[in-house]
Amino acid sequence: MNLAYRDIRHHFGRFLLTCLGLSLLLGVVLSMIGIYRGLVADALTLVRSPAVDVWVVESGTRGPFAEASRIPGDTREAIARLHGVVAAGAVTYQSVETRHRGTKLRLQVVGYEPGRPGGPDRIVAGRPIVRSHYELIADRRAGLVPGDRLRLGRNLFTVVGLTENQVSSGGDPVVYITLPDSQELQFELAPAAARREVARGAGPASTDTVNAVILRVVPNMPPERVAAAVRRWRQLAAMTQSEQEEILTRSVVEKARRQIGLFTTLLLTVSAVIIALIIYTMTMDKLREIATLKLIGAPDRTIVGLILQQALAMGVIGFGFGALLITAVKDHFPRRVLLQPEDGLALGMAVILVCVLASGLGVRLALRVDPAAALRG
Repeated sequence: MNLAYRDIRHHFGRFLLTCLGLSLLLGVVLSMIGIYRGLVADALTLVRSPAVDVWVVESGTRGPFAEASRIPGDTREAIARLHGVVAAGAVTYQSVETRHRGTKLRLQVVGYEPGRPGGPDRIVAGRPIVRSHYELIADRRAGLVPGDRLRLGRNLFTVVGLTENQVSSGGDPVVYITLPDSQELQFELAPAAARREVARGAGPASTDTVNAVILRVVPNMPPERVAAAVRRWRQLAAMTQSEQEEILTRSVVEKARRQIGLFTTLLLTVSAVIIALIIYTMTMDKLREIATLKLIGAPDRTIVGLILQQALAMGVIGFGFGALLITAVKDHFPRRVLLQPEDGLALGMAVILVCVLASGLGVRLALRVDPAAALRG
C-alpha cells in the first residue's frame, strides 16, 4: 500500500489546487529563464546575421552597438585591399520611430550595400532589394507585408521582402535599406538646419559616413591578424566576431541578466517556502494517523517516505503543468522567450532538490510525534 497515494486521494482537491498554484509560480521561473535566453539571442542577432569575421569601427569606441561609431564611407575601399580580406561591406545602424496605419512603429534600420556583407541572411517572403533607392526588407514582427508603403524620414519606402527573427537588442524589428538611403536618413540635415549651416558659412555636410565596416577573411587566416593590421591605423579600431559578441553580452544585457537571475532566485526561494509550509500543514493534519502508524510498529522510513513522496509529487506535477503552460503561451510574449531543453532539465533538478529540502520541516515534525497520541481522545 502506498500511503502517499492514499493520502493524496483523500485530499485530492486541496492537493490539485496546490499543484496548480505551484505550477504558475514555476512557470514564471521558467519564463524568466526563457526571457533571458531571448534577450541574449536578440542582442546577438544583428551581429551574427552578416556572418563576418572582423568589425572595423571608430577609434576609441566599441561600436556600433555598444557605443556610437562614425567613420568615412571610403574606409571600406581601403580596408578591402588588406591581405586576407575576401569581402568588405559598409553598414549603418539607427533606431527610427514612425507610424504605419495609424499605429506607432519603432524600428531598427540597417543600411547596407546589396551584394556585400551586411544584409539579411535570408528572405522568407518577397524578393531582395534590387533598386538603389526607396525599397526595404522588414522583419515579420514589424507587421508589414510586401507592397506596403512606409515613411522613413522624408521619403516613402516600399516593402519588397520579409525576413524572420531579425530584431535589435531592444526587441525592435529590423528593416534593411540601401546604404545611400540610410546615410541620407541618418546623416543628412533637415532643410531648415541645412540652410542655417550654409548661412553660417559651414557649407553642406557630407553624408558619406558609416557606423562600421565588416570584413570576411579567407578561411585559413586568423581574424585576429586582420584586426591587428587594421588597428595600425590610428583613426580606426577593430575587433573580431567573438570579441563583438562578448561586448554585446557583457555590456548590453549584463544588467538584465543580473536582474533576471536575482528574480529567478527569489522565485525559487518562495517556491521552497510554499512547498515547506504546505507539507508542514499536511503533516499537521495527519498527526494522529502518523501516531497510529508508529503505534502499530511502522518504521520511520515509511513515515519519511510518505512525506517525501508527497513533496516530490507536488513539485514534479507543478513543474510539468508550468512547463506546458509557458510552452503554450510563449509566442504571445512581446519579447522572444527562448526555452532550451538544458534549462528545463536544470530547473527540474532544482525543483526536486527544493522539494527534498522543503520536506525536511514536515519530516522533523512527523518523527517527533508520540505514538501515545493515537490513544488520546
